[in-house]
Amino acid sequence: MKYVALLRGINVGGNKKVPMAELKACFEQAGFSAVSTYINSGNVVFESAKIPDEIVLHKKLEITFGFSPAMLILDADHICRIAEAIPEGWQNDTLQKSDVAYLFPEADDATIAMKLGCNSDIETAVYTKGALLFSIDRKNQSRSSLLRVIGTPLYQFMTVRNVNTARKLAELVAS
Repeated sequence: MKYVALLRGINVGGNKKVPMAELKACFEQAGFSAVSTYINSGNVVFESAKIPDEIVLHKKLEITFGFSPAMLILDADHICRIAEAIPEGWQNDTLQKSDVAYLFPEADDATIAMKLGCNSDIETAVYTKGALLFSIDRKNQSRSSLLRVIGTPLYQFMTVRNVNTARKLAELVAS
């Protein structure tokens, strides 16, 4: 079965540096096959005959990097289902900022948009099991509810990727 590990908070602003080649090697040493990384933000695609043991993987990351980042492991079906839920016209470009907030179980709740205080006048938030899909015009980005959640306890239970990355991850596990 194919999986994606989404590591939270690495390689951001020069903090918690994790070289992708070392991350790939860490997953291979943990016994996973067909391991690849996608961009520098902590996306690992891999295969495993059994459900990945997150405790063992966290220990391996701790030994390798000196810390163990929060991590969400989703199977290929879940990654693809989330990507398929992204409205077709949503882009991450100069006019529109569209993201997927992948939700850890503690925050995976249909009322997440309400908890974030999403403003339907300037932004669109769509819940799908395991994620909050979020889009706003770039001109309103500084007023985004997703920006306001940074630093709050709720933010610790999500990891955000733009829709381009979400679609690419689905493409990688679907092939």
